[in-house]
Amino acid sequence: MKKLALACAGLLLFLSTAVFAEEHADAALKHANAAVVEGKSGKAATLVEHAKLAMEHTLAASIAARGVPKTHLDAAAKELQEAIDHGNLEHVDVATTHAEAAVEHITAGNQ
Repeated sequence: MKKLALACAGLLLFLSTAVFAEEHADAALKHANAAVVEGKSGKAATLVEHAKLAMEHTLAASIAARGVPKTHLDAAAKELQEAIDHGNLEHVDVATTHAEAAVEHITAGNQ
């Protein structure tokens, strides 16, 4: 009986971390898309704001993710960092390209 209870508890923990990762990945995707929109509008400051929020959610999702989704989320975090760095330097076109790459990775990690 204790083994069954332990197995059920483990399953619930696994499922709850998957939901945790999914919620953060959805928020990361929302902010990464907003960063792309702002970048295409030429607004470096707001691109950076959204990229930072996307980064926070991407890192939170990466903590709970495993396997291929984790790989994509880690790659998205690197792209978001590049977007932030270039956005701070007012390189809006380059920052937007990195934000678009982050969107692709977050989307792939959500599938």
